[in-house]
Amino acid sequence: MIDKEWLSLPGGELQAPRPSVLCPACRAKLQANLSNLSNPSNRPACFACYRATLERERALKAAGELHTASVERFQSTLPLEPVNQTRLARLRSDRETSRVAARAGIGQYVDKRRRAQIAARHALEQIVIGLRDRDLTNEERDRVLSNATHAAELQLPEAWLPFVVSR
Repeated sequence: MIDKEWLSLPGGELQAPRPSVLCPACRAKLQANLSNLSNPSNRPACFACYRATLERERALKAAGELHTASVERFQSTLPLEPVNQTRLARLRSDRETSRVAARAGIGQYVDKRRRAQIAARHALEQIVIGLRDRDLTNEERDRVLSNATHAAELQLPEAWLPFVVSR
């Protein structure tokens, strides 16, 4: 096994393997002296670089040991645990704020149009229910229904028809 290259840390009392991660200060020194890249022993290193390397190795080890399909990861709260009421109240107020913002400006007309389409569809459904209650022949029922559909086609915008009348 090849031993790592050791270097003395500033102060000369401690030695450590050459760090694989550089702190921001040493990274800036390295960028300033780009001519020293040919000799790896000239790379700057300090105790912060050594600590950064240790933290990186610990993070990699923890990431390798993380069980991503654990129950704790998928179920953070049990079904019968109390609900976080403050968070729920905040979410409700955020949703109401977004709804008010959506109804402002042109949004108010979008909502009115949608409600008018629903009302027109319900009116045609009431005609169909009324036709079912009467004792009409199939030809008469088809004639009255086609007249009602034709009246809807004449009165409603063409873009509404797919939402109101289905053929």
